[in-house]
Amino acid sequence: MTRLILGSASSSRARILTQADISFTVRVSDVDEPAAVAAATSTLDGEQLTPALEAQLLADLKAAAVANLPGINGRPSVLVLGCDSVFELDGESYGKPFEVAVAVQRWKQMRGRTGVLHTGHTLVDAASGARAQRTLSTRVSFAEPSDAEILRYAESGEPLHCAGGFTIDGRGSAFIEEIEGDHLSVIGVSPAALRSMLSELGHSITDLWSPPTR
Repeated sequence: MTRLILGSASSSRARILTQADISFTVRVSDVDEPAAVAAATSTLDGEQLTPALEAQLLADLKAAAVANLPGINGRPSVLVLGCDSVFELDGESYGKPFEVAVAVQRWKQMRGRTGVLHTGHTLVDAASGARAQRTLSTRVSFAEPSDAEILRYAESGEPLHCAGGFTIDGRGSAFIEEIEGDHLSVIGVSPAALRSMLSELGHSITDLWSPPTR
């Protein structure tokens, strides 16, 4: 029986997988994201780590960190899914704002404009170490909320722990005008990408579905 482990504490990712009837357990990875990005950047000899590559790098590291844990590493039929999202605007990477003032400043930059949300997906076979990767890049066009609306939104706390400082499945949805691409990847994980990666590693997503009721 194939077992999937989600290497993320994200409630949004867990909710998407649950709604898709994908069975999984959660084991949170312990990856120092800023340190990992800094280390990767230092090896590029002055070249830029693009937002898309940054998202995929962090997804790789998160999946590998969980797959290598004692009790998981080497176990047959265990697959680990790592995901990470990075928002791109004007070629720059934006992660989680964490603070109200930062979220307000970000939204004043984004309103009325279009950016790209990159979500990296990595699936690792804990027994063999084989892995499959997918990066989905989705264009997000923003409305023009007023300064007062931006402040109220930031103070609600919703955007503080979201890549780019926004959501499309909560209060932030009122400020999104258009999405071009996989909207579920913007929320955090794409079941379509997961199915493709499972197939690449010789598995079927149907193996993770609940058995039919009789």
